[in-house]
Amino acid sequence: MATEKGVPSNSRVMMLLAQLERMNGDIGRQAETARQVTAKILHLIQTQEKSGKEVMSKGSSGMEVILASLENTRDVQTILNISSILTELLTVGRGRRVGVFVSKGGTGILFQTLISASKEMPPSEELMLQLHSLLAKVGPKDRKFGVAARLTGALNVTVNLIKQNLQNPKLLLPCLQVLRVYSTNSVNAIAMGKNGVVELMFKILSPYTKKNTSLLKVALDALGALLKSKTNARRAVDGGYVPILLALYSDWHRNDSRHRHMLIRKGLLVCLRNITNIKLGRKAVIEADGMRVLYNTSTECLPVRTLDPLINTSSLIMRKCFPKNRLPLPTIKSAFFFQLPHVPGSCSSGQMYNPAPGADDVVDESDDNDEADTENDSENEEDDKDQPSPELRIYERFFVELSEDFQGFNFESSKPSSTSMSPSSPFTSSVTPAKSPRPVIVPTAQALSPKHHLPPSASTSSPPAPHGLTSLELDNIHVSKDQTKEPHIPSTDRHECTFSSLSKTTTEVENIEKELARVLECVALDTMDSSLNTEHRGVKQEDVSATGRSRGSDCGSEGTEDDTAEGAVLEVPDTALLLPLHDPDLYVEMVKGTLSVPQYAEVAYPDYFGHVAPTFREPLLERIYGVQRAKIFQDIERLIHPNDILDKVVYDLDIPSCPVIEEDGESLKFNSQFESGNLRKAVQVRKFEYDLVLNSDINSNHYHQWFYFEVSGMRVGATYRFNIINCEKSNSQFNYGMQVLMYSVQEAISGSPRWVRTGSDICYYKNHFARSSIAARPEGKSYYTLTFSINFKHKDDVCYFAYHYPYTYSTLKDAADLLRQDVLCESLGGNSCPLLTITAMPESNSNDHICQFRNRPLIFLSARVHPGETNASWVMKGSLEFLMSSSPLANSLRESYIFKIVPMLNPDGVVNGNHRCSLSGEDLNRQWQNPNPDLHPTIYHTKSLLQYLAHMQRAPLVFCDYHGHSRKKNVFMYGCSVKETVWQSNISATSSDLQEDIGYRALPKILSQIAPAFSMGSCSFVVERSKESTARVVVWREIGVQRSYTMESTLCGCDQGKYKGLQIGTRELEEMGAQFCVALLRLKRLTGLRNHQHLLDLESDILGSQAKVASSCTTTYVLDEDEPSFLEAIDYSAESNDDETEAETENTPEVHENLEQLSDSDTNHRD
Repeated sequence: MATEKGVPSNSRVMMLLAQLERMNGDIGRQAETARQVTAKILHLIQTQEKSGKEVMSKGSSGMEVILASLENTRDVQTILNISSILTELLTVGRGRRVGVFVSKGGTGILFQTLISASKEMPPSEELMLQLHSLLAKVGPKDRKFGVAARLTGALNVTVNLIKQNLQNPKLLLPCLQVLRVYSTNSVNAIAMGKNGVVELMFKILSPYTKKNTSLLKVALDALGALLKSKTNARRAVDGGYVPILLALYSDWHRNDSRHRHMLIRKGLLVCLRNITNIKLGRKAVIEADGMRVLYNTSTECLPVRTLDPLINTSSLIMRKCFPKNRLPLPTIKSAFFFQLPHVPGSCSSGQMYNPAPGADDVVDESDDNDEADTENDSENEEDDKDQPSPELRIYERFFVELSEDFQGFNFESSKPSSTSMSPSSPFTSSVTPAKSPRPVIVPTAQALSPKHHLPPSASTSSPPAPHGLTSLELDNIHVSKDQTKEPHIPSTDRHECTFSSLSKTTTEVENIEKELARVLECVALDTMDSSLNTEHRGVKQEDVSATGRSRGSDCGSEGTEDDTAEGAVLEVPDTALLLPLHDPDLYVEMVKGTLSVPQYAEVAYPDYFGHVAPTFREPLLERIYGVQRAKIFQDIERLIHPNDILDKVVYDLDIPSCPVIEEDGESLKFNSQFESGNLRKAVQVRKFEYDLVLNSDINSNHYHQWFYFEVSGMRVGATYRFNIINCEKSNSQFNYGMQVLMYSVQEAISGSPRWVRTGSDICYYKNHFARSSIAARPEGKSYYTLTFSINFKHKDDVCYFAYHYPYTYSTLKDAADLLRQDVLCESLGGNSCPLLTITAMPESNSNDHICQFRNRPLIFLSARVHPGETNASWVMKGSLEFLMSSSPLANSLRESYIFKIVPMLNPDGVVNGNHRCSLSGEDLNRQWQNPNPDLHPTIYHTKSLLQYLAHMQRAPLVFCDYHGHSRKKNVFMYGCSVKETVWQSNISATSSDLQEDIGYRALPKILSQIAPAFSMGSCSFVVERSKESTARVVVWREIGVQRSYTMESTLCGCDQGKYKGLQIGTRELEEMGAQFCVALLRLKRLTGLRNHQHLLDLESDILGSQAKVASSCTTTYVLDEDEPSFLEAIDYSAESNDDETEAETENTPEVHENLEQLSDSDTNHRD
């Protein structure tokens, strides 16, 4: 007999095994000897631990000898002895020994022995018990256990044994344990269901008892596994077992006062949960008053934390059984419609224009932020991506700086002491033609009824009453401000800042070096600072734009109470001390030229007053244990107590003549009829609870995420709950500490005009509103609810709520008026798309200076292609204001680069409150491969600008598209790399096959060093097929820009660095925009060369040492949803479909079902 080296072959147990091996050929005739030998082996293994180790040691053939003896013998006592030996051996070893047993074919031998023993009349009860106990140990480790049991007939033996021994708990227990393993195979489950096993299990179940509780637990586990089969679930429903399960659960709940039998109660709930996977099961639970039973029992369990698994499972069952309702809308298409010039049938809008019979919605396309997976547009790629040269020549007018010789320009006038720049200069601003003015309603704070108008002579010397905040017609009011304040006088001793010459002295050069050395100190906009470094943040007061508007430093922190004391008594807050760059009157003028589909005629207070970033930190909201469960139970109460539900519509955009429903003052008033507003319907469900429905993007039937609406008529001391019920994403940062934003008009009048993070009891979960089969996404056929609670501080205040800090198109026009701006094109809705140019004038008109001016590398920036990603505009604001500042860093940047900036690629979407699309109903960031000049004019002309530069051999050094990301924290970048794409795709290719400059990593690396919100670990440089039609990939592939990026800014906050644990605000976003510019200067300083190509070459040399280990270093590839799923009992994937056929294939058995995680567990998470 073979033994392992080191194991003595003359040991007692090995000698006995050798004797047993010699008898295997004739064991039938030596039955008595076999009994004795096996009995001695059993005794040794039971009394000496080393004996078992010798048998199971590596290299030993002891297991083969034992199995061979079991297979050859027919003697019952010998079989019992061998079974006991195997039980002893397999009880220890942490599963390794069971694995060895299975690998030696032990399972099949046990099945054969079971079949043979069952043929004895009567079969030996002790032997059956031993064999089933062994099978219960072996089954979970054998992947083919269920199949082998069915094919050998062992399955039927076990079932018959159970039927014959219902009153024999001792034998019944191991049989049920084996049956539980059999049931994990779907084919076995169906076969046993046909054989009456489901009915058999209900004969074993009993009301509360203290006897045989282990047996009941195993029986419930087996029944739960059987009911995973929809055929068996229907059989249970047809047999009337749903009321029985509910009665049993109530009985055990009532009598198990000490909670000692929680597993039995959980087993009953699991059976109900599996039954409710089918429609008939859900109907049966409702008809048996199961909702009330589960709700009442769960409510009684709430005080006991250890009973959370019961509460979670009950909650899941109730939510599945809650009748699915359609949204309270006539159609899920947008409440607004825009007639397109022409509609290709292949686009989403074309499908909406020509829906299938009986369908009112189109198939959803995209759901993610930034560059989510959508339809693959690569098939629509143009055959000839480059426009012919004659077409591109029309874009020469946007690049006059590349050809201007400055021979007629008086450079003396560009000095600080000289007069303003001559109007004949080629770099004067191109002012957008003013559109015909239209009546605009602006906010006032007069205590008047909405039906009254403020007379022109209205006095504003006394403090405004807090009641009756209303909007009045612009033509009938005069907005009063503090007349003693010094007016801003436009200075005439500086020319336009976008092309300032600002020649450097030696001291200035030294200052630049110092600032680069301490770059964080220069641009960090620390959240705790209470004052601004205006020299670095804003243009000095004497710096004026071509239109003559005076600008001071930008808001970066809120002023003191003394700064705004007078503002508290004004009709509107005079925020000039806090917001030098914001003039409400001028903002209204900009609104007059903004065109919207609904023809908005009101201005929202926050956009009118402006926003001052708060000086206090806003940490991520700590999730309270049990909050989501409590919200779900409140939703379930709607079904259980329907008489408590008001179901009163208080706001409805589908009634265009009167969206605000007149009422008796007991309800809140809502409004979203202003620029960027989005709220379609508000329904009062309880006295202080409202269901809110968002509007789809125009010409679309989905993309419900962005919201911006007004609330008034509130009471102090009441807790209001708001439920946005038609969210589409399966998870949200609202589950991870993100809060909604609120703007209080009373606070603004008191001198604190600002958006603040607010809301308690915030959670995000699947609700009972069903999406149509056409509009359903792979993520599921249900909508999701964002719920939050608010306690208002001021009576009859006017408050605004938003998904993120709003930044309107009119705000952009107001800010961009400072810069040289050309009109790139007009959008579908007739709004101008500005193109900004920022650089410095040449030092003189000498050939050297002109040559240096023309050869400056170009930086191309864009933002806001997705309207709901307002954080992109705040980052862009930070970039623009830093570039326009008088800081030596900004001077150096203007002298080093020519910046071409399209700050808002989708003005129509922004104006009309869309989340992702333009008026064509399409995601513009999926149209870059083949943009349509009529449907996607901003993308078409922006791409043409880049094609013109490529045609002129002046492709930008850096292209960056600013975005926002709703499912990840921090700020990070997407770039483009062939090597990293190949590595990620596991394509076999050597480094020599892939020659690639690693310069694409330089800018993100610099940002990770200087920007506290930036995370290099979240960056990805993989080019996915689904992203081939995005700006980043098209500019990289077609224009040839190596440094082509998407910069993603979180909508939530940070989990690393200086801002770890904090929600992101406008200060941090603007800081990120400024630091992006500083990183460009650091990039220039790293190279020390101005030649475009040399920048690439030298940067590769600098980073060459890192290239050697590039293949070994790992890149964190960003997934569409990198946030971990929130651990809760709600199974978001539990979508049942009665039309699905039963799976008749062999499935890998799964023995033990994982217990659901607590719904509100405190979970550590990171993106």
